[in-house]
Amino acid sequence: MEQLRAEFDGALAAAGTAADLERLSALWIGREGKLRRLTEGLGALPPEEKKARGKAINELKLAITAAFEARGRALSAAPRGPAPDAIDVTLPGERPRLGRRHPIYSTMEELRDVFGRLGFECVYGPEIETTYYNFEALNIPLDHPAAEPFDTWYLDEPDGGKRPHRALLRSHTSPAQMHVMESRVPPIRVVVPGKVFRTDPADASHLPVFHQIEGLYVDEGVTFADLKGVLSIANKALFGAKTETRFRPSYFPFTEPSAEVDVSCLLCGGTGCPACKGSGWIEILGCGMVHPRVLEFAKIDPARYSGFAFGMGVDRIAMLKLGVTDIRHFVRSHPLFLGQW
Repeated sequence: MEQLRAEFDGALAAAGTAADLERLSALWIGREGKLRRLTEGLGALPPEEKKARGKAINELKLAITAAFEARGRALSAAPRGPAPDAIDVTLPGERPRLGRRHPIYSTMEELRDVFGRLGFECVYGPEIETTYYNFEALNIPLDHPAAEPFDTWYLDEPDGGKRPHRALLRSHTSPAQMHVMESRVPPIRVVVPGKVFRTDPADASHLPVFHQIEGLYVDEGVTFADLKGVLSIANKALFGAKTETRFRPSYFPFTEPSAEVDVSCLLCGGTGCPACKGSGWIEILGCGMVHPRVLEFAKIDPARYSGFAFGMGVDRIAMLKLGVTDIRHFVRSHPLFLGQW
């Protein structure tokens, strides 16, 4: 017992912290500690020897317990210095690195602000649509290539798709036009930003999930000249006061007449460079006068009302404004890339 006590006293003297004391306590008086092991085999000893040995073990346990308590009080009363890993308050402060708005979100905010100043209200539409709103109500027949499964994400339905209009992830923001026209009476002047979904594989200019903003204006006497004026002003606000806008005839099922809109190249100013492939122009959006059949689907009289619509890719606008050459950078979430803006 004297040898064990001497061993304990040496270990206790070396315990300089509460953590050291806790480890020493587990080693000596824990369930599997040294004192517990001393009681093993007591039952096999003769009565007198068993009594004497048990008494000695109990006295040692009481002494060790008292020594632990005394050492614990001494450590608690001792002045405490800084922990090895404590913060040095004398060092100069370091400004934390704050997060930034994603460039797509910032571009979306800018577009909402530009068209808001032109009198357009910002509304939102559902991301899960039906074939009626995504195609048919927009004068796109269901046998159109855009309605094929290789271009559109159709959803599995409990009834196996037996309903007349199947559910899908919207492939453009244009369906929101119909929801707005069905729920309001002209004049209507709205923009609809949001995510859209295509089956396109990801590459430098395509993503399966990207962003668009749709514009719609319906009222009495709306003309193509109004459309040209709105987009020309918006382009100057987005890309600079010297930006020129060009309209080229095109075709979309839901507008007639339709046009593609180009702006003078942001890099060369229209003189020609690799970015614009020497043309001096960069395509940014599609637009046109709302097709009379689309107005009829929305129960709006095309003989009394007319309107225009336009749609642009927010990701493409961000790429042009920021000089990004690969759209995939926007979804890789690399801090060095996102921290530039």
